Amino acid sequence: MDIRIEADKKSLGTHAAAEGGEAIRAAIARDGACTIILATGASQFEMLDALVLEKGIDWAKVTVFHLDEYVGLPLTHEASFRRYLKERFVARVPTLREFVFIEGDAADLEAEISRLNSLIAEKRIAVCFAGIGENCHLAFNDPPADFDVEAPYIVVTLDEACRRQQLGEGWFPSLEAVPDRAISMSIRQILKSERVVLCVPDARKAVAVKNAVEGAVSPDHPASVLQQHPHCTLYLDPPAAALLSRKAS
Repeated sequence: MDIRIEADKKSLGTHAAAEGGEAIRAAIARDGACTIILATGASQFEMLDALVLEKGIDWAKVTVFHLDEYVGLPLTHEASFRRYLKERFVARVPTLREFVFIEGDAADLEAEISRLNSLIAEKRIAVCFAGIGENCHLAFNDPPADFDVEAPYIVVTLDEACRRQQLGEGWFPSLEAVPDRAISMSIRQILKSERVVLCVPDARKAVAVKNAVEGAVSPDHPASVLQQHPHCTLYLDPPAAALLSRKAS
């Protein structure tokens, strides 16, 4: 895992978007098209702002999947990840080839999972943009995460720490309002990405960062599995990096 410590959130997002943009341009040059994965949450604001401004990306050749979505939450809810991505990304890249949204409020969840798994099957993922949760989750794979499930998308149960993070970030008015289930991309599917670019700002993520980087690879710290990925870059601001014993550029 390559660790980059940037001066602030804006610099973190700019450098992460630049690395991801380079991977997108290279994939298009190689294959004539490209598939990427986007994450949501407060950690991705600055990266998305920078990514839509990256020069030389032919978005008409790019297909996007996203990492997760709450079960039962409608698109109109302010915490909907579909809404988040429509407003912060899709609306700003009008030539985008396709965005495959997770319909978390689908009447038939099994059918929705099958649809997503069929669409992503055999896709060559150039880059996955992601974050790390306060409980060290990766996507919505809370601890103890399933490192073995092969299905690309799965239904997961959200633990209290995860739900409290969503409350703390201001997405919901109360803990009771935070859904307790989500559709999430699986660990194995994330690891299939050719490159993983992580944006992780804020002191509240410092313990999770230390466990992900310096702890043993363990389902109890799901993001630690990225120690095994050959091309993973972790972008941090100083507060998020504060507990690391080994520093980086």
